[in-house]
Amino acid sequence: MSAPTTPATAPDDVEEGLALRPKFDAAGLVTCVTTDALSGDVLMVAFMNDEALQKTIETGEAWYFSRSRGRLWRKGESSGHVQRVLEMRVDCDQDAVWIKVEQGGGAACHTGRKSCFYRRVDRDAEGAPLLSPVDAERLFDPAKVYR
Repeated sequence: MSAPTTPATAPDDVEEGLALRPKFDAAGLVTCVTTDALSGDVLMVAFMNDEALQKTIETGEAWYFSRSRGRLWRKGESSGHVQRVLEMRVDCDQDAVWIKVEQGGGAACHTGRKSCFYRRVDRDAEGAPLLSPVDAERLFDPAKVYR
């Protein structure tokens, strides 16, 4: 059964109420932060439209809206690395979603890594920003998975 996602009528309704009333942006999207339910590691940040949010709630699997492809997609639809949602939360003003998942295949990133956050921002000797790989081991070969 689909949970209603109707617009809020008052701030208290959004911040203290028990109804799911997501605040979608002008493009009809909310930000979704996805973390590994066991380790707590951030796996990815993506976007959900109303349909993706509803499908995630209904199926227990993560669905997103791809801005680059302009379409709905189920995580793992091509890689097989499905995200099973164990918990879903919304922030105080309901304009962001946080899902805790069991990551199928052990990797969330399309580059073959566990997380999309595999580079730390450091500084070089002159103080300029520099990216340093962290936890950057590839768990699968993207060329073999995404054909």
